[in-house]
Amino acid sequence: MIPLIFDPIYSQLDLPERHRFPIDKYRTLRDLLLSLGAVPTQFLRPKALRPESLEGALCADYIGRFVSGELDRQAMRRIGFPWSEQLVKRTFAAVGGTILAGVLSLERGRAINLTGGYHHAFYDYGAGFCIVNDLYLSALNLIQNHGVERVLIVDCDVHQGDGTASLASGRDDIFTVSLHGEKNFPFRKQHSDLDVALPQGTGDDEYLGAVEAALEQALSVFRPDAVIYDAGADVHADDDLGHFELSTQGIYQRDRLVLERCALLGLPVSAVIGGGYQRDMAALSNVHLQLFRAAGVVG
Repeated sequence: MIPLIFDPIYSQLDLPERHRFPIDKYRTLRDLLLSLGAVPTQFLRPKALRPESLEGALCADYIGRFVSGELDRQAMRRIGFPWSEQLVKRTFAAVGGTILAGVLSLERGRAINLTGGYHHAFYDYGAGFCIVNDLYLSALNLIQNHGVERVLIVDCDVHQGDGTASLASGRDDIFTVSLHGEKNFPFRKQHSDLDVALPQGTGDDEYLGAVEAALEQALSVFRPDAVIYDAGADVHADDDLGHFELSTQGIYQRDRLVLERCALLGLPVSAVIGGGYQRDMAALSNVHLQLFRAAGVVG
């Protein structure tokens, strides 16, 4: 069975009424998976990352001020969440989940974290609902602690993985790919190893062609030993923040394309569900579900 990483704290965050972030979607997705045949023993609870373990990877002053609640109002406004101890606990549990998924993918071929994709987090600041960059830290853990030499990060969230690109810049053992909206957030883009910026209104055919071409280029040029996949659902036509026109079936085809191409090469893949901002939790969960259908978790 494919390991699924989940902690109830993923959806335990008190936010102001009508806050833009759909915090309930993680619990709703877990419940949907169980109703469709996933078994409780597939769900593994991650160990929260220890903030002190980030020394050398991220700015110690930034992490320390976040943990203690000493980031100023402007820094928290840039992140987009009000500070709370609950937010600190949730942040490090979520990052721990992506790191665990990475490790388990080496053993099981595939593993999925039911949160993750915090790709707007930089070395010394957070932005866009992202505080600590789980994608980069998982790649770093695989390289430093698990004998992996090269990690490919494939980011299919509608928003560019700017923090990931910045953190991994200058490293020849992490290759970053970002397929995103050219005029969407963040408006000041960074340089990934491979960026594919697509126009508003992009639909299934154009998008799937771009994903296939980018994936083939990255795999042939970089020749990774492991893949981290951000399967953002905010490319969907009904997403409030996406501005693309992908169908639910198109997203399923994208996820299947990535997973099957990596499987054909024998590459382990750890996936995160990424962004998705429909206010209808049932509809949003159904879009995120496509990753799990493509992975063979449910039919």
